Amino acid sequence: MTSTTPDPAALDVTGTGDTGDDAQRTGHAGELAVAVAQAHGVETMFTLSGAHVFPMYDGAVKSAQAREADPGAPQPIAIIDVRHEQTAAFAAEATGKLTRVPGLAVLTAGPGVTNGVSAMAQASFAGSPMVVVGGRAPNNRWGTGALQEIDHLPIVSPVTKHAATLTTADDVAAGFDAAFTLARSSHRGPTYVDVPMDEFFNVGTGTVPTVGELRGAAPDTDAIDRVVRLLARAERPLLVLGTDVWADRAEHAALRLVEEMRLPAITNGMGRGVVPGGHPMLVTKARSTALNGADLVVVVGTPLDFRLGYGVFGGKDGARPAAVVHIADSPAQVSAHADLADSVSGDLSTVLDGLLEGLARAAQPDRAAWISLLQDTVAAANAKDAELLRAEADPVHPARIYGELVPRLADDAVVIGDGGDFVSFAGKYVEPRRPGGWLDPGPYGCLGAGLGAAIAARVARPSSQVVLLLGDGAAGFSLMDVDTLVRHDLPVVMVMGNNSAWGLEKGPMQMLYGYDVAADLAAATSYDKVVGALGGAGETITDPRGIGPALDRAFASGVPYLVNVITDVNAAYPRNTFGI
Repeated sequence: MTSTTPDPAALDVTGTGDTGDDAQRTGHAGELAVAVAQAHGVETMFTLSGAHVFPMYDGAVKSAQAREADPGAPQPIAIIDVRHEQTAAFAAEATGKLTRVPGLAVLTAGPGVTNGVSAMAQASFAGSPMVVVGGRAPNNRWGTGALQEIDHLPIVSPVTKHAATLTTADDVAAGFDAAFTLARSSHRGPTYVDVPMDEFFNVGTGTVPTVGELRGAAPDTDAIDRVVRLLARAERPLLVLGTDVWADRAEHAALRLVEEMRLPAITNGMGRGVVPGGHPMLVTKARSTALNGADLVVVVGTPLDFRLGYGVFGGKDGARPAAVVHIADSPAQVSAHADLADSVSGDLSTVLDGLLEGLARAAQPDRAAWISLLQDTVAAANAKDAELLRAEADPVHPARIYGELVPRLADDAVVIGDGGDFVSFAGKYVEPRRPGGWLDPGPYGCLGAGLGAAIAARVARPSSQVVLLLGDGAAGFSLMDVDTLVRHDLPVVMVMGNNSAWGLEKGPMQMLYGYDVAADLAAATSYDKVVGALGGAGETITDPRGIGPALDRAFASGVPYLVNVITDVNAAYPRNTFGI
């Protein structure tokens, strides 16, 4: 049996925010765990009922009772129970993204934990703060064949920042504090703890911390000065703003830098919305021109992976590739494979404000022609897009769905992508007006995350529109959790591009082999009837003129509602890479 009980004070974490007002508490291990989670700002537990973790539920119920008895008590932790543990874990991952407080998934032992591994991997790739609590077979039966007896740590360790078994009730408070502290520290990500069943029910004593804001490490000011000099000389600079700009609470610093220095920017992941859709310096729709024509690309808060050409920009037809600067929230996130002109790591607000301060004092070349080229390219792309966004094609072109949806989105809408080709169109046409309003699987590319993310978004943003974009393939992973939306009164608008195929695979396979196999689904399935049977509502749309009115009915319905649009399987998203 693997076991480890970390000491939070010994962890390499910058700025824990501990105020020194920690309190000793005695209770069963579930009560201690919930109290620590409350201290770290957790308000919701996502779970699927399992006896191994009953003490966590009792701790949550008692947190609500304490709040009823004393309005000054900590915010209670609500329990959202789902139909598949993957949904609980994906909901926790999305909560971490949206709120920047670690999401909490509580999974029973054995298959409960293994069902959550994909979400942990997604969180690891995306830098999402989350804590997964696993049940575990009891200590007093270990090695005798107890129900679901398995050592989870070797399974989850490769996809978490930290994994530990807390072997006694007295270890729980310190062990949970360590897990939450690491999850919310740069570079953020998933952590895992489990507690043997017999010890989870036992009474223990531990310290419940008082937790403040965590800040990243102070960056190297010499490195910031070097990047300032590179930017000040660049005639065609480009900023790329990624997920960690949002996660590190640097969205305001990033927008200040873009606006005051008039630096063109493109965004990805949860960096979308940091520069609002329609902003004159947002040139995402001129992405190819910008990346191929820049002489300096400064990538902030996102890895130099397949989405960004592995950090090589330009260089076509004998031209010199762009110089590349990588700015990350922690040293380990700085690219080790790309040829970098320079790099900086640390608290991203401090880095970006340092760049702004330095550039404000520096002489810079006239970039009017570069900015004008990119803005003209954006305008031309918008004009070209308008044709598809109004397309009257039969079957429906996927772009027409976005032509109807985008004008109906509020500025604070949360848009979630769960699909292949259909969601690729969303990345092209949906430009959020505010940061923190876009959720996609990130570089791990995991389908089936959507229902969990929708549950999380509705809980985290109760007054906002929540729109889940579903491919018909992706829907098969988790559509049963519409039942969760219904039982917990969480209305979500779901919009499906239903092309009756695995579109992201069908086209490439035909290109490679001249045929495709294992790429077709049942034609025009009435997934809206599935949603209706689970207590929601919906409708199937085959005429493009019916999409807008159906969306209006969905937003007005007040229930989980699926607009199931039958689309043209041959209208594939045009892509330059297959992620290799």
